Amino acid sequence: MRNHKHAMMALAFVTIASILLAACAPAAPVEVPVTVVVKETQQVNVEVPVVQTQIVEVQAPSYSKPHPILSDLKVRQAIAFCTNRAELIQSVYTWLPADQQANLFMDTNIPGVSWAHYTGPETTKYDFDAAKGMALLEEAGWSAGADAPAGTIRSNANGDRLSLKFTTTTAAFRKTWSAVFVSQMKACGLEILALYAPASWWFGSSTGLRHRDFELGAYAWVGETDPKGQTLYACNQIPTAENGWAGQNYMGWCNKTASDAINAANNSLVRADRVAQYKIFQIEFTKDMVSLPVFQRAEGNAATLDLINFRPSATEYFTWNADQWELADGRDTLVTGQSQEPASMYTVVESSASQRFPAQLVFGTSTTQVDYDFQASQANLATVESGAASNNDVEVKEGDPVVDSSGTPTDADGNLLTLTAGLKIKTADGQEVEYAGGAVTMKQLVVSYTWQDGLTWSDGEPVVQADFELAYKNDCDPTSGAVDYSLCQSIQSVEFNSDTEYTVTYKPGYQAALYFLPPIGYYPSHQVLSDGRKLNDVPTAEWASLKEIAETPLGAGPYILTNWEKGVKMEFVANPFYYKGEVKIKNITISFVQDTQQAVAQLLTGEVDVLDSSTLGAGDEVQTVLDNQDILQVHIVPSATWEHIDMNLNVP
Repeated sequence: MRNHKHAMMALAFVTIASILLAACAPAAPVEVPVTVVVKETQQVNVEVPVVQTQIVEVQAPSYSKPHPILSDLKVRQAIAFCTNRAELIQSVYTWLPADQQANLFMDTNIPGVSWAHYTGPETTKYDFDAAKGMALLEEAGWSAGADAPAGTIRSNANGDRLSLKFTTTTAAFRKTWSAVFVSQMKACGLEILALYAPASWWFGSSTGLRHRDFELGAYAWVGETDPKGQTLYACNQIPTAENGWAGQNYMGWCNKTASDAINAANNSLVRADRVAQYKIFQIEFTKDMVSLPVFQRAEGNAATLDLINFRPSATEYFTWNADQWELADGRDTLVTGQSQEPASMYTVVESSASQRFPAQLVFGTSTTQVDYDFQASQANLATVESGAASNNDVEVKEGDPVVDSSGTPTDADGNLLTLTAGLKIKTADGQEVEYAGGAVTMKQLVVSYTWQDGLTWSDGEPVVQADFELAYKNDCDPTSGAVDYSLCQSIQSVEFNSDTEYTVTYKPGYQAALYFLPPIGYYPSHQVLSDGRKLNDVPTAEWASLKEIAETPLGAGPYILTNWEKGVKMEFVANPFYYKGEVKIKNITISFVQDTQQAVAQLLTGEVDVLDSSTLGAGDEVQTVLDNQDILQVHIVPSATWEHIDMNLNVP
């Protein structure tokens, strides 16, 4: 599952921005920009029946009747067994060695390296087995005839042809692997009519996927360190005309055991409990085969052989451990190539990945998310298990501030919620109810977040309590220009206990899975600006335009941004006050390059030492770096973006 596979004065506020973005981003299908370029010689030459369809937007019917073919479990399982995913991967990643192609396989909806993944003996495995698939089709009543040649399309006793419409986008990458899929299905006697639709229709708000206008549908999800999954698989998330097409369970799949498990996994704060529920869910998910995981996309990272401790991850920015980097040849300067330039170092208003790379150098990391898990860094993980968090039963009454059952602190107009009649909330025992008056018991999180001793600004001043207070005051101010305020709006109160600890009491009903990540970072309250004012006294609305915030910020990370030549480069020097001690590489330069080909050329000549996946991509240039492993180290990482084929269990 990969894809995943998230500027600020203090790195800790990289965390709050990341949390806000992750918590509020809708789990929607994505048409991720594909940099894979498939040469003509790489195309798979198979005949694909294509439905010539004029796409028009019409009122979509409600999908409520069982699909005459796909409602049969044996047919769905047969499709899975007849799918040779190794061939699909090979069709688009010809440059990738076979052992690394195998790393892209998906067997459930959760990537294999995730803490929540389970593929034990209770799960159903779908290794390629065309004979088994065809036997299941025979059992389901779809026969090709005793003496029919291979590839004959099957039919049932009524003479109905075994034919399904397959819908996906016009992206060359997806057309390539789906052409192989069509051929594989034909070999098992299943006719696939391929419709390659514009992404604007396939992912439209009132067409395609959202209105369940498909039989077999291929697209991608982007996975996260926290698996989530409620909106994708719970019974109450099936879009219909009656519910206004709300939800993302496009398959129309309602398995009560799986639905209860995915809901329970996302309504517990204890990891062991969540792991147990995700296990139950994956057993049911594989058994029912309503969505076939195809493969994770690959992303390439390359660096000079001299770079030690280069460890790119699908769920973390490649600079996450820059303080551990070292050049074996003794050089003290490293150059990274980057195809995009950030607009600002102010994380509250700049959410691009291109900004996160320099931000991690300057601010460090409060916590990390390497390989689909969380790790403490500047801050500890404030979990229930560690005793840093408690989830208390509290009695609330009409008029009290709360968070509703969906985890939202505001109404549709942006007004803060209070407990009023008709509001849907979750009681302390996890039941969703509509409040009707009186007192009710809800859960309330109280979490103490602790930070490392010795955090020091790059000007030598220690990080103190006033810095955390300033961050809370600024980033939760509606004039800050933040992308989202829902996390701030979910906080009932904050008590700043010391220079390294604060305690947050959340509003009753707030039960976010990422509660253990610090919601408040720090800014240098002592900093004196060029105009003589202290940062602590500057109105929030002015921050985005301050040079000291947007271009030359103080930080507590391993490096200091000393020069930013717009459109050309950013230069960093080692922070002499870094709390972890002296770093091995004294200077880092981010060089902005025009395109991937130019970046690779500079990597080969030694002008650039590192290219991460956002610049190198997954196209033909990866083959170039693979061909030069005598001078380069190449890391092919299964990304957080993963391709899959959904099976619609219903028809209009």
